[in-house]
Amino acid sequence: MNSQSDNKYSSVPTQFVEANGIRFAYRSYGSGGGIPVIYLNHLAAVLDNCDPRIMDGIASRHQIISLDYRGVGSSSGTAPDTIVAMAEDVIAFVKALGFSKVDLLGFSLGGMVSQEILLKEPLLVRKVILAGTGPRGGYKMNNVTKITYIDILRGYLTFRDPKFYLFFTQTHNGKNAARKFLKRLLERTENRDKEISIKTMNTQLKAIYAWSQESAMDLSSMEHPVLVVNGDDDRMVPTKNSYDMAERFPNAELIIYKDAGHGGIFQNHEAFVKSTLDFLNK
Repeated sequence: MNSQSDNKYSSVPTQFVEANGIRFAYRSYGSGGGIPVIYLNHLAAVLDNCDPRIMDGIASRHQIISLDYRGVGSSSGTAPDTIVAMAEDVIAFVKALGFSKVDLLGFSLGGMVSQEILLKEPLLVRKVILAGTGPRGGYKMNNVTKITYIDILRGYLTFRDPKFYLFFTQTHNGKNAARKFLKRLLERTENRDKEISIKTMNTQLKAIYAWSQESAMDLSSMEHPVLVVNGDDDRMVPTKNSYDMAERFPNAELIIYKDAGHGGIFQNHEAFVKSTLDFLNK
C-alpha cells in the first residue's frame, strides 16, 4: 500500500484497490506511519495532474495518496454526477486501504468532495486543507461550466493547455508559473494515466453545477482544523468563497496568495508545502 522506495511522484507505481464495487487506481508514497494525507483532485484531472512538487514536498514528511475518482483515468465504473456520490466513493476507498483516520487535501472539485466527507464521516478526518474551492451553494460557483468551456476554447485557439488560463492569472508572474507547472506535469514519462473523456468531464461539471445550486452547508458544527488557501484572483471559484469558508468554519486559517489565480497553490508551491507541513504537524 505504501511504496516507500519511491520518493518522487514521477516514478511512483499506480496501484489498485476494490471498494464500493469499483477498482480504484491510486498512487501512494512518502514517509509512512502516522496519519496519511489523501489528495483529492480537480475537475477533469487524473493521477498525472497532481503537481509533483506539492506531492513530493508533502511526501517528505507524510504518506500521501492520490486517486482517480470512479470512472476517471484508470479507475473502473462510470463517473457519478453528484459530489455526494464522489464523497461516498472516497470514504469507501479510504476504508478499503484500512485507514480509520486521514487528513484531506482537496483542490477545487476535491475541496467540494472533502466538505461532503466531513459532513458524512467527520470521525474519519483529522485535518483538512481546502484549496481553490468554495462551499456548497457558493458565490458564482454556478459559472464554473461556462468559464471552463470559454478557456478550453481559448486554449484551442492559442495552442495552449486550458489550465494555462483556468488556473493562472495572465500577468507576467502568472504566465511564467503556468509554463513551469505544465512542464512539471510531464515529468512522468512511463506508465502515465489515461486521460479523462469529454463525457466524464461533462458529468463532473454537472455535479459541480448541481452542488452550486444547493442550499449552504452548516460549517459551524465542524470543529476540525481547516486550512483554506487560494489566489487573490480566482476566476473559476471566486476568492470570495475562500473568505466565506474561513469565516464559517470555527477552526480555520486562511492563506491568500497575491497575483495568483485558481491554481495559487501551484504557483506558490514552495510556500504552500511549508504551510501545509506546518499545519499538519501542529
